[in-house]
Amino acid sequence: MNTLLSIGHGYSARALGRHLLAQGWRVIGTTRSAARAAELAAEGVEALVWTGGPLPLDQATHLLSSVAPDAAGDPVLRDLGQAIAAAGHLRWVGYLSTVGVYGDHAGGWVDEETPCHPATARGQARVAAERDWLALPQRAHIFRLAGIYGPGRGPFEKVRNGTARRIVKPGQVFSRIHVEDIARVLAASIGRPDPGRVYNVCDDEPAPPEDVLSHAAALLGLPPPPEVPFDQAQMSPMARSFYAESKRVRNDRIKTDLGVTLAYPDYRAGLAAILAAEAGA
Repeated sequence: MNTLLSIGHGYSARALGRHLLAQGWRVIGTTRSAARAAELAAEGVEALVWTGGPLPLDQATHLLSSVAPDAAGDPVLRDLGQAIAAAGHLRWVGYLSTVGVYGDHAGGWVDEETPCHPATARGQARVAAERDWLALPQRAHIFRLAGIYGPGRGPFEKVRNGTARRIVKPGQVFSRIHVEDIARVLAASIGRPDPGRVYNVCDDEPAPPEDVLSHAAALLGLPPPPEVPFDQAQMSPMARSFYAESKRVRNDRIKTDLGVTLAYPDYRAGLAAILAAEAGA
């Protein structure tokens, strides 16, 4: 039986897990809390509470890590690197990274061949983690994810309750990806393994964040949230750091190499689907 061991079985990995379970796969997913483990078990995942130590690599045919690096490096490879390297039976290894590895390009386009020059410590840690996953004998597949949204992770709640603000920084654009399209890309890669390959995972239309909020409000029949200039906005250090980088990310490779057709090629299609799903719930 095909078995996915998903380390850090969070929002994106759960979307893949649902897809694979429907195809008859076995999915083993780790989490750090018993409460989340119960949620995963209800989805049919064999949930393990894991904060380090051995994992059942011998039972897996495929391995996915969604765990971010910490100050000391990649925690999965720190604990399991030697065991993963020795697991010659693994047919596919994947690592979820971020488009933040590219750094700031002042709104210009980047692709998978663009050199990585992140300005933040977080981005630099991701570059190091990618390098370590690629150095495994299995040579992991690297997926650089854009800003993730989807059911339960969209702008509608803040727009409805009046807390949304359109933070305006001229020239700022972000790339995005609907969580179900992340699952499509991962499943396509599993079907077409190419060890060591790097993929940008984003939709077709980078856009200013204020445009997305305005469109979400229009879908709800509400006025656009108020504008706030970036230099006057109250933001967490993490949120502010995202605005320090602006780029448009190309996604040609997931289409040409993996044959992926995005279900939600832009934020308008993705937001409409989220709202339709809410109405039908």
